[in-house]
Amino acid sequence: MMLSIFSKGSQPRRTLLFGSAMHIWSDLFFALTVPLLPLIKEDMDLSFKGVGLLRSLFGGASAVLQIPAGFLAETTGEFWLLVLGNGWVAAGLVGMAFSPVFLVLVFVAFAGGLGGGAQHPLASSMVSRAYDTKGRSTAVGTVNFAGDLGKMAAPAVAGAIAVFYGWRSALWVIGAAGMVFMALTAMARRSVDIGKSGQSESSAAFSQEERDTQRGGFLSLSGIGFLDSATRGGALVFLPFVMQDKGMSLGQISALLVLLFAGGAAGKFVCGWLGDRYGSVPLIWGTKGLTALLLVLSLPAPVWAMAPLLVALGVGLNGTSSVLYATVAEFVPAHRRARLYGVFYTTNEGATVLAPILYGIIADLYSLDATVVVMGIATAAILPASLTLLRYLDRGISASQVSGPRRRG
Repeated sequence: MMLSIFSKGSQPRRTLLFGSAMHIWSDLFFALTVPLLPLIKEDMDLSFKGVGLLRSLFGGASAVLQIPAGFLAETTGEFWLLVLGNGWVAAGLVGMAFSPVFLVLVFVAFAGGLGGGAQHPLASSMVSRAYDTKGRSTAVGTVNFAGDLGKMAAPAVAGAIAVFYGWRSALWVIGAAGMVFMALTAMARRSVDIGKSGQSESSAAFSQEERDTQRGGFLSLSGIGFLDSATRGGALVFLPFVMQDKGMSLGQISALLVLLFAGGAAGKFVCGWLGDRYGSVPLIWGTKGLTALLLVLSLPAPVWAMAPLLVALGVGLNGTSSVLYATVAEFVPAHRRARLYGVFYTTNEGATVLAPILYGIIADLYSLDATVVVMGIATAAILPASLTLLRYLDRGISASQVSGPRRRG
């Protein structure tokens, strides 16, 4: 069955299917603990600080090995690292399920989370190489969108198991299922693996000016990605408090957050498709301009207007990411793509850690409204910053032009 799923269609299409499947499972694994945290807290008699520590260690561990995984993929290829990385996280879930005390639980959570470092940089690298000549933004956007399917499935799957059998059963059942899936996927390697990147696209293929353009473009893109991730990380933390100030119940807030995530999933897919047709910078202006406006409007918006506002805000918050991830390949030769995707994603992860802390300080010193307004202003700063990216995209040859046509900004 697994072999037949990954053996249909062209080689790029099979690689895209593989990358999407890996991302669904990865995001399912990491989102699985969120709906289970209240049960874990009660069962182990944890403080909220303990709950936060558990979640931070499990989720944050994935950033530790992103750059090393990128370097290793350049000699081994991405396939085995993706399969083994997901298998490692799945095994970690099983280990968490059988952890007798909290100290063991957080240790196993961190150790298991390390396997997630392979997913984002390597799936993006592999798929971008498979679609190096045409449709790259759409393909990377599809992989990006696929992860949200795993996030949306996590509460339903975890809840269905935990309500009858408890949180430990939810963890080991999903973990065991993931390990079986990865083992079966390994048997389909010949159908989806495109091998390691070739060495023909060496830096010698470019002049010094072209290499400077690629370097400057990547740094500019990383800066934009940092600001984009800071906005997303800050908004997800403080929007529930904005809704709470409007008198909404926990149930209403949860339902509206589902709409926010659904809008984000749609934004990733649609903006990836649009990126191939209109280029990176127009999409950055559209999504981040929309985000800045809607963040500020969320403060005076009445309760009845929050549902459509949050769907549109989800598109703006997440739509940019598909375009940015695909544009990395414009400035990075294929044989260096895995390591620099690792650098790019690690930079983004740093923003998601720092931004909530900084915005929280502003909220404590001034007010929640001040935090949201500053967040909107910081988001608007991405617009002029993206013009530097346009300059690099319009100068010289792109790193991917060796193997295909260059996309315009």
